[in-house]
Amino acid sequence: MKNVPFSDVRVTGGFWKNKQDLVREVTIRAVYDRFKETGRIDAFRFDPEGTGIQPHVFWDSDVAKWIESVAYLIAEKPDPALEAMADEIIGEIAAHQAEDGYFNLYFQQFAPDKRFTEHGKHELYCLGHLIEAAVAYYEATGKDALLTCVKKYADFVYDLFVVRDGAAFVTPGHEEIELALMALYRVTHDPKHLDLCRFFLDERGKHPERDLGAPRLGLKYAQGHKPVREQRTAVGHAVRACYLYSGMADFAKETGDKEMEDACRALFDDIVNTKLYITGGIGACHFGERFGAAYYLPNDAAYAETCAGISLAMFASRMQQFSADVRYADVIERVYYNNVLSGLSLSGDEFFYVNPLELDPAALTVLRENGEKAPLSHRPRIFSCSCCPPNITRMIPTFQRYAYTVSEDTLYVHQFLASDAKISVAGQTASVRQETDYPVSGKVKLTVKNYTGRLAVRVPSWSSEYAGEKKDGYLFFDVKGETEISLDFCPAVELIAADPRVSADCGRVAVCRGPVVYCLEEADNGPMLRDVRLSADGIFTEAPSAAYGLPVLETEGWRSEEGEGLYRPYTGSLKKVPLRFIPYYAFANREEGGMLVWVLVKD
Repeated sequence: MKNVPFSDVRVTGGFWKNKQDLVREVTIRAVYDRFKETGRIDAFRFDPEGTGIQPHVFWDSDVAKWIESVAYLIAEKPDPALEAMADEIIGEIAAHQAEDGYFNLYFQQFAPDKRFTEHGKHELYCLGHLIEAAVAYYEATGKDALLTCVKKYADFVYDLFVVRDGAAFVTPGHEEIELALMALYRVTHDPKHLDLCRFFLDERGKHPERDLGAPRLGLKYAQGHKPVREQRTAVGHAVRACYLYSGMADFAKETGDKEMEDACRALFDDIVNTKLYITGGIGACHFGERFGAAYYLPNDAAYAETCAGISLAMFASRMQQFSADVRYADVIERVYYNNVLSGLSLSGDEFFYVNPLELDPAALTVLRENGEKAPLSHRPRIFSCSCCPPNITRMIPTFQRYAYTVSEDTLYVHQFLASDAKISVAGQTASVRQETDYPVSGKVKLTVKNYTGRLAVRVPSWSSEYAGEKKDGYLFFDVKGETEISLDFCPAVELIAADPRVSADCGRVAVCRGPVVYCLEEADNGPMLRDVRLSADGIFTEAPSAAYGLPVLETEGWRSEEGEGLYRPYTGSLKKVPLRFIPYYAFANREEGGMLVWVLVKD
């Protein structure tokens, strides 16, 4: 199977159109403005004496993702001003690329004698994002200036690493170039690009004396502890890991490498079965931004970086090209409706890097006073490490890339959004229209024209409809020329429990409505949210909310009503209180205060 490109699917309305319009109208320029303020844009002028700017080693990647975002936006709707802004940066890259093809803001201007001498300095990671930007920009505009630059740079890297073994290390510290090289290969069909990807994958885990990982975290930090085909457990930095796994899956699909495909399946299973937050977040540990042990999923200390969720969705989308397994689309849905959207404010110009599942204002104050890492309780406009904002601007406008795959004889529908699509399948150009306000409701009307063959439609795992009528989580239909199919997945409110090995969630439940996780906020429910109790058979009412785009949920709960004193005899006395839940992705958009996903339950 293969994914249908986002450019073949036009979003026409509803939930995702609203989010994509927000990115187009607010976020893309907000990110550029912050990059301008912090020197990221002017660093491409290569005038440190005039600007006073010393770039960080990964600034190239931040701006590259912004250029890639522009490509996706103008591919859908022309924007001459945005295009001119991107062209100006691309022109600076072309003007300052070294004769041998090398390009890096920091090393060329401040450490030219240290190119490819330090494993953790992101040079290949930056190249990977430049490649992704170049491919996207070429496909959107037909302009090949940046594509020409990255091809020259990739040739230099091939010669340095594969031919001459001339770098101090063998494989990237921060993976990303692997999946980017596969994207470049699909455009250029240059075997060197496939071979370079193969080299970086094959050599990982074989050179511990040169690929050093991180001083305090070792080789597992950058997944360099063993060859990739032998890896079965997700470890280390979560973003690096899923970027690597995405590249592995791309390579396995392109070459038919079954051993690598098996490794990808095992790694995916390990993540979703033991290391996945209910919000789709991954990477539980602040220290090293990394996966923890199986079932270690703390809520108040959750890292769950926005980029990590995005990388997991990327990995899942590659896996759904191997087989029709509903889990892949379910994970993408969970990630986007919760972890990714949490990374962007409702106003579109503020961001979260870390996405906790609980905020306790008193605890946060103590952590900050002690100089310890603590999640933010409001979204800032920029981070010093600003990887997440331009990741959001390139991923929200292309959510439709996850909607469809095609096999030789079947068109698969994985995600639901109001849209029109033209899809090549079985020698035909099928027209597919989705009419839906999903996930406000679960009603989806599919109109398929100009297609004769099988149509498979995902039944989300949270839906109790259509039990027993599906295969691997999909409903199958025979289409002859034209058909209309109406479905209703009925997103009822549901209380979800965690595996008891997730100790942070024992005795607690999460409130979900369809794919969306809900939370309590202090602004609606008062302080001390951990004291709140829900009825196991409680009744929720839904109230429309224009601010959130989805209904808020209201119910009755309980709080303890004990005596005075720090410690007191337990009486079990409770008082009823009204409770109001909002979509998790919308927390921290009002005054600062507590937030809670996992709530105590009262039988």
